Amino acid sequence: MGSIYLIRHGQASFGADDYDVLSPIGVRQATVLGDHLAALGVNFDRCLSGDLQRQQHTAQATLEQLAVAGLATPALEIDPAFNEFNADAIIRALLPDLLPQEPEALHTLRNAAQNRGEFQRIFALIIQRWLAGTYDPPGLESWLGFVERVQGGLQRILEAADNRQKIAVFTSGGTITALLHLITRMPAQQAFELNWQIVNTSLNQLKFRGREVSLASFNGHTHLQLLKAPELITFR
Repeated sequence: MGSIYLIRHGQASFGADDYDVLSPIGVRQATVLGDHLAALGVNFDRCLSGDLQRQQHTAQATLEQLAVAGLATPALEIDPAFNEFNADAIIRALLPDLLPQEPEALHTLRNAAQNRGEFQRIFALIIQRWLAGTYDPPGLESWLGFVERVQGGLQRILEAADNRQKIAVFTSGGTITALLHLITRMPAQQAFELNWQIVNTSLNQLKFRGREVSLASFNGHTHLQLLKAPELITFR
């Protein structure tokens, strides 16, 4: 059977003006992942990522370590199907209807880095509304539209693959969640409960034969745990 490794990007710059940049910890996480894969002797036949900077930078830092170890490092292919959902657009679209129930939500979101726990609570409420699909204004990518986009990316991989290939996809937590929803058929809300647990640079392995795909492992981050450095285990 073939394998698809879904790799979440390293820690981004939460609370900064530009979230789509790896933090120094994010760069370290990607380097550690590359060293770990090199130690396992993993040779990828293809490597893909979305077109977000944090995804591509994670891929480049990881593949660089494989190259140093003399392992195969195919050119990175870009497929926007594996981009994260646009959290900023979702918040802007759905926050106004939430404010009557959560009057402090805007302040919390504007000061997210200083209110991480409360930010997560408010963000989860907004995501619940997005998943329900009853609040989506025109022009906003819906949850169903997002799932369809991600599914298209997976189908393109399977159409071009043979059953012996190892394929890496450097992506984001929401994208991995959509694929969990598709492959395991778990409800979207349940899938998002797992989303909040996905560690930066974690490995999530799919096995495939033809068009048949199954989940083999979820949220593996042994490469970070072995370093016994808790600051490297991050979730955003």
